[in-house]
Amino acid sequence: MATKVMPLYQEKHVTQISNDYRSIHSKHVVKEHTSRKSSSKSVNQVQAKATEAMAEPAYTIPVFRQRNADEVEEYQRVSSHVGKGLAAIQQELHRMRVATKTQVENIAIQNEVKLMMTKKVELCEEAHKLPDFLVPLRPHTVWEKTPVKLFCTVQGHPRPIVKWYKGGVLVDPLSAPGKYKIESKYGVHSLIISRCVVSDTAEYNAVATNHHGSATSKATVTVKRPGGGAVENSQLSGQVPHLTVIHPSKLEITLMDMFGVTFGVEGGSVSLVCTMVVVPDLPNLPPLAEWYRDDKLLKSGKLAEMKVGGGVASLTLPHLAKDDEGLYTLRMWTKDGTAEHSAYLFVRDAAPSVAGVPGAPMSVKAFDISMDYVLVAWKPPNTTSEPAITGYFVDKCEAGSDSWVQCNDAPVKICKYPVHGLSVGHVYHFRVRAVNSAGISRPSRKSDKVTALDPAESERLQVIKLDGKHEVVIKADDLEGVPSAPGQVVATRNTKSSVFVQWDPPKHPNKLMGYYIDACIVGSKQWAPCNHKPYKHTRFVVHGLIPGETYVFRVQAVNVYGLSDESQESTPITVEPALMGGVEYATPGPPFGITMLNCDGSSMTLAWKSPKHTGGSKINAYYLDKRNADTLAWKEVNATATKERIYTVENLTAGTFYEFKIQAGNLAGVGVPSAPSSPLKCEAWTMTEPGPPYDLSFSEVRGDSLVILWKASVYTGASAVTGYFVDRAKKGSSDFVTLNEEAVSHRYLQVTGLEEGELYVFKVRAVNAEGIGKSSQPSEPVCAKALPGTKEICCSVDEDTGDIFLSFDACEISETSKFVWSKNYKAIGDSTEVSIATDGRRSKLTFTSPNKEDLGSYSVVVTDTDGVSASHTLSEDALNSMLELSYAIRHPIVPLKHGLNYEILEKGHVRFWLQALKLSPAVSYRFIVNDKEVTSSESQKISHDVASGVIQMTVDHFTKANEGTYTVQIHDGKAKNQTSLVLVGDVFKSALKEAEFQRKEHIRKQGPHFGEYLSFYVEEDCTVMLVCKVANVKKETAFHWFKDDEEIVLDVAPNVMSGSCALPIPMFSRKDQGIYKATLSDDRGKDASLFDISGQVFDAIINAIAHIAGSSASDLVLQCTPEGIRLQCYMKYYTEEIKASWFHRESKIASSEKMRIGGTAEMAWMQICDPTDKEKGQYSIEILDSPTSHTRSFDLSGQAYTDAFEEYQRLKAAAFAEKNRGRVVGGLPDVVTIMEKKTLSLTCTVWGDPTPEVTWFKNEQEVASSEHTKIAFEAGKFSSLTINAVTSEDSGKYSINVRNKYGGEFVEITVSVYKQGEDIPEPKLGQMSRGGAAPVAAKSPAPPPKTPTPTPPPSVKSPTPAPSIKSPTPTPKSPTPPRSVKSPTPPRAMKSPTPPRK
Repeated sequence: MATKVMPLYQEKHVTQISNDYRSIHSKHVVKEHTSRKSSSKSVNQVQAKATEAMAEPAYTIPVFRQRNADEVEEYQRVSSHVGKGLAAIQQELHRMRVATKTQVENIAIQNEVKLMMTKKVELCEEAHKLPDFLVPLRPHTVWEKTPVKLFCTVQGHPRPIVKWYKGGVLVDPLSAPGKYKIESKYGVHSLIISRCVVSDTAEYNAVATNHHGSATSKATVTVKRPGGGAVENSQLSGQVPHLTVIHPSKLEITLMDMFGVTFGVEGGSVSLVCTMVVVPDLPNLPPLAEWYRDDKLLKSGKLAEMKVGGGVASLTLPHLAKDDEGLYTLRMWTKDGTAEHSAYLFVRDAAPSVAGVPGAPMSVKAFDISMDYVLVAWKPPNTTSEPAITGYFVDKCEAGSDSWVQCNDAPVKICKYPVHGLSVGHVYHFRVRAVNSAGISRPSRKSDKVTALDPAESERLQVIKLDGKHEVVIKADDLEGVPSAPGQVVATRNTKSSVFVQWDPPKHPNKLMGYYIDACIVGSKQWAPCNHKPYKHTRFVVHGLIPGETYVFRVQAVNVYGLSDESQESTPITVEPALMGGVEYATPGPPFGITMLNCDGSSMTLAWKSPKHTGGSKINAYYLDKRNADTLAWKEVNATATKERIYTVENLTAGTFYEFKIQAGNLAGVGVPSAPSSPLKCEAWTMTEPGPPYDLSFSEVRGDSLVILWKASVYTGASAVTGYFVDRAKKGSSDFVTLNEEAVSHRYLQVTGLEEGELYVFKVRAVNAEGIGKSSQPSEPVCAKALPGTKEICCSVDEDTGDIFLSFDACEISETSKFVWSKNYKAIGDSTEVSIATDGRRSKLTFTSPNKEDLGSYSVVVTDTDGVSASHTLSEDALNSMLELSYAIRHPIVPLKHGLNYEILEKGHVRFWLQALKLSPAVSYRFIVNDKEVTSSESQKISHDVASGVIQMTVDHFTKANEGTYTVQIHDGKAKNQTSLVLVGDVFKSALKEAEFQRKEHIRKQGPHFGEYLSFYVEEDCTVMLVCKVANVKKETAFHWFKDDEEIVLDVAPNVMSGSCALPIPMFSRKDQGIYKATLSDDRGKDASLFDISGQVFDAIINAIAHIAGSSASDLVLQCTPEGIRLQCYMKYYTEEIKASWFHRESKIASSEKMRIGGTAEMAWMQICDPTDKEKGQYSIEILDSPTSHTRSFDLSGQAYTDAFEEYQRLKAAAFAEKNRGRVVGGLPDVVTIMEKKTLSLTCTVWGDPTPEVTWFKNEQEVASSEHTKIAFEAGKFSSLTINAVTSEDSGKYSINVRNKYGGEFVEITVSVYKQGEDIPEPKLGQMSRGGAAPVAAKSPAPPPKTPTPTPPPSVKSPTPAPSIKSPTPTPKSPTPPRSVKSPTPPRAMKSPTPPRK
């Protein structure tokens, strides 16, 4: 059944075609019926006419031929029977003509239908896009061992590709050669399965695919096994006329069961049978079969009965004679050419009537035929153990008679004899009998008929008398005698019962007729003939031998004078099975691709391709046969085998067409011949361009590349060949593309850019100065696909011998495979430069003495495989690297992981050591110091460890005497090494110093010591800690800190038993630089540790502090001051050593009168003095701690700037007022104690701008100037209150009020007056302000400071500072403000009122 997907627009066309076919078929049926009726009418008419003809008047008999009554009656009876027979014959002839005409008309109608169908399909071809099965597959049921053909017809545009599947698996004809055959012609696709077996029962699918889709047709094949009973086919009675319009060559024939080597006995019979499959198998059209013996066509007769039909072709020889021995060939004519099969028939002598008589002669022929004379010639029989032949008797017999007459009275010794006394016009047969001392042999087969007529040959003849009586007529050039003995005989095995024998021809052939081959079992001395008819060629397959026996062979040459001497015996050979266990695979397959490479008019140079199947052994011989294209007889070209696939055939006739066939031979024998070549004309080549290259082969086939190789043109033309072009095309395409733009001079080319899995065909053209020559024969299709498991060539160095080699592991190999290595694609023969070794699947090419001459491309091919090959290019760099490695392997060294080195150990010991990658227990070594070998001792210990590969020498006391060169020599098996260390000069001094230090360190550590010397770290509060670790201490151990040799005493003494001690340095700054020291001491010794905090150490501490400070830095805070706007950044700790930078709009700010930069321990600040609009913008601070940085920013612009600027203006005005208000600068004490009657003078300095007003108060009451109390104010600066003769009444609290328009200040003084004799009272107030208290006033008051220090206002964190609250103007009764408290500014020209009492 067929499944398809068809577009709607195609359905109409298909219906139209179907209707057209039905119409034509109906017309044909009607026409056929009409023709049958007309034919029956015509038969009746013919019969009536025949009756009328018989009724016509009788023939008038002349007088001289008149008969009597009996004669007349007999005549009438005969005439009546003749008339009836004639009528019957005419009727039968007419019926056959009508039937033949009907068949012809039917065939013509069928052809017409096919033509119309083709035209319809062509017209609709563009419409049919998808594949469509016009004729789908149909199921088949066949018997086992019979063939079956599945076929279908497919249409589609473009033309679909059909693939066949069995049970869903793709059918591959190559997987089972000869099993499947796939054909595709003119849209009809077929799958032929030969010799079906039960396992072939399955569902078969034909899948047609093109660009537009696919269609599938399915059918089931059922293979049945016969039940055992023979089935007789009923035959149709009557005769069916042959359709002469169909020629047998149009049939498709496949030979199946073929006859093999056959043995017969003289006088017996034998049949050669071959079965075949004929498609189509028409009972009235048997195939055309031709039988040949030794390339001579046989004719059917009494001696050779031939039959063909029913799928069988047979040849029966009912009366065997030794003349029937030879190579029989069945040639069937098919539509593809011919199908042939050949096998040898051996005919041995019949049992002799008398023991020892010779066998019968053979090939009796007559020559020089005349009216009464004929020359009879024959071939002598083979004699092995029989006595030698002494002569021959010739007998004659007239045709039609069985009476034989002996022609010669005495035996004739040569194989020719003239027979006289013939009767003119009579027909004769001749036969010959051989004679020896034992008797006379059986007669030969009689010759063909010979008629005694006039002579037909005019060649020069000569008569020789034999024994004085008989005359023998021979040609003058026949007078040469028997041939010389054949040359060397070589026997090789073929199958389990046959041996292939070949020999060299005799040096003097003397009209050689052929050869006899004899065999003898070794040790028996009994020779047996292998052939009974002279064999013309120099190679012969001896069949019928006993398996397992050992034979020797010899050969004799035969001519008209008899047998030559025996050749030398071959070497003994045991009959064994062939290499592959069977005849089919023992001998090579047929060569193919015969092409002509050159012709000079009398010779042709031919080349061919080796067989696809070698038969299991290397092909070592090729044999060529030729024939004139107009004849069927083949002639041997080379008696001696040629090993090359190129051969020049000599002695040809110019202008004649020749055909050639070739056989290949190996150890198993000679294979089947190739198909005949196309006719080649022997005509001298005169073109100026080169001839075709030949022998195209492929190597290194991969998925996208391959290497093509070829051989040079034999015919070079008018000048030498300069290069080659390579053309490529996909299989099935005729569009060849030239691969190389310029001709290559070498005969190989690497082809790249292939599509994996695609089949390609290549051709090569040679180039000379005259132009481009003929293309080579197209190569066999090659598939761009690497073999599974393909490996490449490995180039390496042998680890044991150091040899540089190329190795290749074949992915597949056969028993007869060989690895063929090439350099630059030229086979490497016997060479002293390389050696080749093969072990199983691996082959290794080793360079004996590698050098630059070995550079190039190396390739390897594995024979008798499916193209296993690879290549490798050896470059100069790779060769140099491998040469170095080879030298290292051939001159082995102990590989060292580390060379000789030294290290200083505790106690000041010095260890010299090296480490090898690997050491064996048998290693030996020597230490050599300053050219003197040293050995292990108490002061220097030498040892090694095999596991780690370490060899060492330890020197306990390293001194100046140890300066010099140290060498270690190592021997480990064949390997050795040496390593040295030069320890002199500064290197030695450094090592010696380190050793002494370690020695002292060891001594130091015997008492209290520092386990870790002083170091520092910074805590989170930015306190710098100097720390150290102590070891080997006790409670009595004393620990002290020093800075610049001055001891630092801590509040808490260090605890040495804790194992560590620390010295905190808070508020670290530059003042803390210096050399710090920690000491340990007790009765066992002392130790010290120094730490210099300066330079890089100081910078490192500052960086550590900066990291903590920067990480803790707050956002920038705005603070306004009377001097300007200040930005402040609070952090854990700040010192001016920290690398902090201020930026304004990404420009770094330098400290100046305008931009002041500073800080305190808690913050860093930057103040903008007298800000203007130019100072608006982004401000940031960057704190560096190397390598990181910490950045904080503030945007001083917009409203933030406006608010800050207003606050700055307010604070500036307040500061100005504070600066210029009235105040007491100094001179007044806090408490005054005075004895009565003394004079009290209270004097002070005041300041203010403008000059302030000064008022004195006592107990909050203003004091007026009087005689007792005098008030003075001088120069606007000095004010005094003087009380003369003080009394107790003058005790109290005095105050002075200094005031101007910007404000003022109250200062209080307590005065105590005591009487004379009383104790001086303790002062109620403590120390004095402004320089301290004095019992009396200072006579010279101190001047006021130039710049009074203002009290800073509270900080403002927000950009807009909070306005300060102004104090109201005090009332007259306001209390006196406390000391140093600012008083409000009084109104101008008003006195400050006396404050009321508290």
